Amino acid sequence: MFPGTRERERSPMLNAHAHPVYRIALGVDIEGSTTRSNREKPVLREVMYEIIAEALARHGIGDDVDRLVDRGDGALALIRPSDRVPKTLLLGSVVPELSKLLTRHNTRRPEVSMRLRAVVHAGEVHFDERGQFGELLDVACGLLDAPRLKLALRETSAPLVLVVSDELYWSVVHHGYDSIAVPSFAPLVNVQVGPAPRQGWVHVPGEPTTWQYGPVRGPVGSPRRGLPLPDVSAVD
Repeated sequence: MFPGTRERERSPMLNAHAHPVYRIALGVDIEGSTTRSNREKPVLREVMYEIIAEALARHGIGDDVDRLVDRGDGALALIRPSDRVPKTLLLGSVVPELSKLLTRHNTRRPEVSMRLRAVVHAGEVHFDERGQFGELLDVACGLLDAPRLKLALRETSAPLVLVVSDELYWSVVHHGYDSIAVPSFAPLVNVQVGPAPRQGWVHVPGEPTTWQYGPVRGPVGSPRRGLPLPDVSAVD
């Protein structure tokens, strides 16, 4: 069983619509899932769920996770805030672990290999009897589905690319904690979620990536907004 899938009495179910609660979202999406057959998809989904669970469990994140939000070809883990789960742990350890586990899977089972886009964002979410909802999920899914992120995965041979929200970049990434390679994050993603434009910072775990469109180099300065982006409307 995936860690944290058991319903807990302290889950915020009462007055769920009125009271938002804070969560850290770690989401993934399978590259090119529409090109895979219905016979392949159950295997890919099983592997996807297994590596999310294993990556979290290897770093002691279990009961702090709500039931996963299923997206068909992806999933979102909503992590309860606690001192045991700092965002630096997710960015510096859990996400690279996902990439390593994907590499292991692809080596062992090349006939059902896959690559993932990943997102980390944080904010408020609501619960009701059907599950989770709110702007946190809208933003996370918007960044995860961004055409420029899909193109970033095509531009690398790595098994995974990550996008973090602008809020997360400035609250955590840009401070340069030891486990986070700040210069390898580039503000490549711009999406519209509701009335507000959202920027995402793209990173390839384990690679000192040189981005073709707006790389971030050296000391961190002000954000580079309004980057010229290619036409990626047809990227799957």
